[in-house]
Amino acid sequence: MTDNIVVLVTCASAKEARKIGRSIVEQRLAACANILSSPVQSVYRWKGTVESAKEFLLIIKTTRARFVKLQAEVKRLHSYDVPEIIALPIAAGTKKYLTWICESIALPRPTKKQRPR
Repeated sequence: MTDNIVVLVTCASAKEARKIGRSIVEQRLAACANILSSPVQSVYRWKGTVESAKEFLLIIKTTRARFVKLQAEVKRLHSYDVPEIIALPIAAGTKKYLTWICESIALPRPTKKQRPR
């Protein structure tokens, strides 16, 4: 088992999915957010009624350590009252890809300012 996870988020529109995806990658909360550009057909129970809707799926790669902040950002930007935010463990993967995920979300280290001589 790795510390890396895949997070699934369904969105009401492709525009919303792009907005969320860009924000979480820019903030280094995720290494990558794939957006399924063809809508998925969702069937679900909401307030006692079976509903259906076309939604756009985000597949997000990140780490367990970044999940709480990622979840907060998705909730902030999402239009749903109860957005789907599901984290699945990545059991295994290529070492280079899993390392890339960690490097992509690592916060930049502050550079030391050199004193004038």
